[in-house]
Amino acid sequence: MATDLQAALKIVSVNPATGEPLCELKCCTAEDVSAAVERAKSAQPAWAELGVKKRIAILREFQKKLHEKKSEIATAITREAGKPVAEALVTEVLVVLDAARFLIDNAYQVLRDEPLPHGNLATKLKSGRLVREPHGVIGIISPWNYPFSIPATETLAALVAGNTVVLKPSELTPLIALQLESLLHSAGVPKEAFQVVVGDGAAGAALVRAPIDKLVFTGSVATGKRIAVAAAERLLPVVLELGGKDPMIVLDDADVDVASSAAVWGAFVNAGQVCLSVERCYVHRSIYERFVAACVEKTKKLRVGHGEDRDTDVGPLIHERQLRTVEDHVQDAKEHGARVLTGGARYPELGRNFYRPTVLADVNHDMRVMRGETFGPVLPIMPFDSEDEAVRLANDSEYGLAASIFTRNSERGERLTRRIHAGTVMVNDVISCFGISEAPHGGVKASGIGRAHGRFGLEEMIRVKYLDTDQMPAMKKVWWYGYGETFRRQMEGFLDLQFARSLVARFGGAFRATASVCRKRV
Repeated sequence: MATDLQAALKIVSVNPATGEPLCELKCCTAEDVSAAVERAKSAQPAWAELGVKKRIAILREFQKKLHEKKSEIATAITREAGKPVAEALVTEVLVVLDAARFLIDNAYQVLRDEPLPHGNLATKLKSGRLVREPHGVIGIISPWNYPFSIPATETLAALVAGNTVVLKPSELTPLIALQLESLLHSAGVPKEAFQVVVGDGAAGAALVRAPIDKLVFTGSVATGKRIAVAAAERLLPVVLELGGKDPMIVLDDADVDVASSAAVWGAFVNAGQVCLSVERCYVHRSIYERFVAACVEKTKKLRVGHGEDRDTDVGPLIHERQLRTVEDHVQDAKEHGARVLTGGARYPELGRNFYRPTVLADVNHDMRVMRGETFGPVLPIMPFDSEDEAVRLANDSEYGLAASIFTRNSERGERLTRRIHAGTVMVNDVISCFGISEAPHGGVKASGIGRAHGRFGLEEMIRVKYLDTDQMPAMKKVWWYGYGETFRRQMEGFLDLQFARSLVARFGGAFRATASVCRKRV
């Protein structure tokens, strides 16, 4: 029998649907993590020197190889994370293929040098430009709920920008990260430029302490706060995506059939283990009963089972710990007056990690199911009477990742989006924003800081340097020393010349002509 010390040095990947051990892996020590970061640091200059166009070519090869192995990768995701294979294809493989497409099409434009015109007449003899440079080594700590799409999209952006990457995946889903590593290396990414360090929380803490140049973390608020404190000690820049308690608002003019289908999918996709899940549903009282009935009917038709079964809609939760959180939230709601309309219990005949999709009515904000992140297959539904009340309820949360509004009137929906405190607000859809490669992903309040995906996600992976060149190297600058009354009066006159409104209105044409001459000289 293994001792506790020996057990701590191993990680066992387990199929959450069956409990079958998939693989036993050595747990990286703090020394292993530090060595990986040092290798990445040594490899980074050559990777950056390769140039954006060649790195894009490698991304194109990665995209090709991923497409060829799409079914194999999706099945591997299902075996280790539990979700149905079809879901793995759509929410993981497709997302990564499209993220690669976005970077292939846009990375060169975003990362290239940018001329910076000067509006100040005193600086017209200077030329300036912005240069995008990689940070160096990016550390990524990724979660188990989307073990392929989350680390892959972040890694691709980091690599194409010229960084090297050290990835610490969740100890629950290490095999998927190793699949990503294999794909990237086979596409042409040097082994030292992308490395996976397998381990538990201690390995993640070691990565935070290591001499990385930026950290991207996706996980719980509690862990994110600890990372932020540790990073602050050495001013390590971070991106933190810390989950959500996303509200869905169903207005009185919404299509009940469409909105109820969205709520059911939004609450139960990936067994509710989605940071963008519909975890709070607010429905106008005039359609509340019809909406609830439709959700119950559709939920009862969902097929719960093993993800590799073709007919499965909802798979298992990842671990017993997550199951207990769901049970605690449902029990607390029941004790405070909520009604369980369907579900509300485990599914032991299927396996140890299965929980029945659950619809709750008569919920309120005194219940944990409406306050804390449930991260399981639970749909709590609450009525409201006015738009103002719906907005107040939606914003009454420490989280602010995403939200959704359902209405037949798009203009009305878009007007309400301005009042919701969230990083993303969708009208007549849920969750799908994560799959839009152009759209930034991230939140406000306790949902974190920074962005992933799109241009803003790519810009998280670079530093901006300003380069300034004076075009008259033999000329002393008038603002250098030589102060005195004459200089003071000259400066006052210059300020009047450039900024006095009456003079600008009167001599605007002359100013524009002067600026044109200066630009030609530059």
